[in-house]
Amino acid sequence: MPLAAAAPPIPVPILSGFDYVTVDAQRRRVYAAHAGSQALLIVDADSGAVIGQVRVGPMRELAVNPQNGHVFTANGDNRTVSEVDPETMKELRTLELPVVLDALAYDAGRSRIFVDEDNGPHVTVIDANTFKVIATLELPAKKIEYLAVDPQTHDLYQNIDDRNAFAIVDGTTLKLKKIVSTPELQHNHPLQYDSQLQQIVVGGGGVLSAYDRNGNKLGQTALPRVDQCDLDASSHTLACAGGQAITVYKLQAGAAPVKIAEVAVPPGVHTLAIDSKTRAIWAVWASKDGDFIQRFNLTP
Repeated sequence: MPLAAAAPPIPVPILSGFDYVTVDAQRRRVYAAHAGSQALLIVDADSGAVIGQVRVGPMRELAVNPQNGHVFTANGDNRTVSEVDPETMKELRTLELPVVLDALAYDAGRSRIFVDEDNGPHVTVIDANTFKVIATLELPAKKIEYLAVDPQTHDLYQNIDDRNAFAIVDGTTLKLKKIVSTPELQHNHPLQYDSQLQQIVVGGGGVLSAYDRNGNKLGQTALPRVDQCDLDASSHTLACAGGQAITVYKLQAGAAPVKIAEVAVPPGVHTLAIDSKTRAIWAVWASKDGDFIQRFNLTP
């Protein structure tokens, strides 16, 4: 299955570097954490044009509220979570927290924001309606990494870097259900959840593994050194960035993911997102020549 650049790289104003990326396929927007410029980058998902940037702080991660298109951002060293309206290009609300922030996930079914402490054990749970803290979870870890929410059970799946494991947190009680050991992985980093296949896909140390939502291992395959992966659950397609390549996998029911495509990219590419409408993959990176965003097409 070919994977190739759809157009030349698009320059992004303000040199700074990037963190996580996501796509609002319904509203045709690509969002990226333009970390050094302390802004949310907004790009047209059809034309590739840079629409603008909204300053919120040195953001790390973001998630879209599918109901209104607003974007929640985790603002790293600023220790804040923000809600941004990308139509008016304004920051609507900000919540201060006591820790440096990293990954963020949104449970639309219960209007809850989950945000990780950077290099720590805490997950803060925020009511997205009131923008107030519901709970602070302290996991048995020194360094948590990426996370995902099950839209059916509302359980939280949380990577634990220092234990080569992931945690399952009950979405109703917000209590720890279990720690799932992943001995085949090292320094667990990317994690995604496919709600149709009911699979948790987690990677680290050159291995990508699939587990069911009870923590039973389904299989493993090789994975390049990557930072972020993103999942298009409608097509069960997982794209991962790192090691100067974008590598794409197909998830399978009850089995390990299968590699289906790969394309070389600049050394700075470590985060990406999939457009679930077009299956295009959007990657961002910083280099000595500037900051860029680029679209790649995956074709049959």
